[in-house]
Amino acid sequence: MIDEQQQDLQLFFDELDKQKITPVIFQPFFNEIKEKIKLSGSIETFSQSEDLTEEDIEFMISLGGDGTLLDTITMVRDKLIAIVGINFGRLGFLAGIGRNEVAAAVKAIAKRTHIVDKRSLIHLDADTPLFGDIPYALNEFAIHKRDVAPMIKIHTYVNGEFLNTYWADGLIVATPTGSTGYSLSCNGPIIFPDSGNFVITPVAPHNLNVRPIVVPDDNIISFEVESRDENIICALDSRREIINRFVQLAVRKEKFAAHLVRLSENNFLQTLRNKLTWGLDKRN
Repeated sequence: MIDEQQQDLQLFFDELDKQKITPVIFQPFFNEIKEKIKLSGSIETFSQSEDLTEEDIEFMISLGGDGTLLDTITMVRDKLIAIVGINFGRLGFLAGIGRNEVAAAVKAIAKRTHIVDKRSLIHLDADTPLFGDIPYALNEFAIHKRDVAPMIKIHTYVNGEFLNTYWADGLIVATPTGSTGYSLSCNGPIIFPDSGNFVITPVAPHNLNVRPIVVPDDNIISFEVESRDENIICALDSRREIINRFVQLAVRKEKFAAHLVRLSENNFLQTLRNKLTWGLDKRN
């Protein structure tokens, strides 16, 4: 842990103490910081999702980058626990609260002046068990060829009706939240978080006339994959599994949503301008 991070963490826990908020700390994280951070009072810890209850835990605070917040989603699951993303990482598109806003964020939580945004999730169904009991993602579902394989053919259907066969390295189905992530890097469109859509984005398509397409998120999108390799890669956010290419895959909107906290003065348009440096062109 570098000195700057240690100072920020100390400020964070000091502010919790000042606002009389009792932290319950993830056990591996507590083991890492207990010799470096001064913690007042008795400390409670948790080790797994089952340890978290809505009656005892109101907020889950993610200290890190967007990857840390995505891991937090897998901990909270379908519980009505709001997630606070404080960016101790780099870009921080999802973890939108800066490290310079730690005191303001803790105060907003204590005084209930924050805003909670509901973010839709994407759910994966398959004819073989995949991803244990967390077959959902906040950002995207993706199919990829393996590194040693040539491009694959992904036959794609919307509510059972044939849409297209994608000759590509892979295919992404992103939520509105995920539209500013991997999908955006593959030339997918940016979608407002409350738009109620999925975007289907090919990865390195062989046909140049193939473009991303936006579909309502009440549709079921299913796939059949052809590959010269026996296996393909299936991904939910940063979690990946290598599966047989004959596995039947389909995605739909998850029945529950993620609840992300933002400070009242921050909104999606401000995040776009700040993170993508829009409006900073010197010609303006």
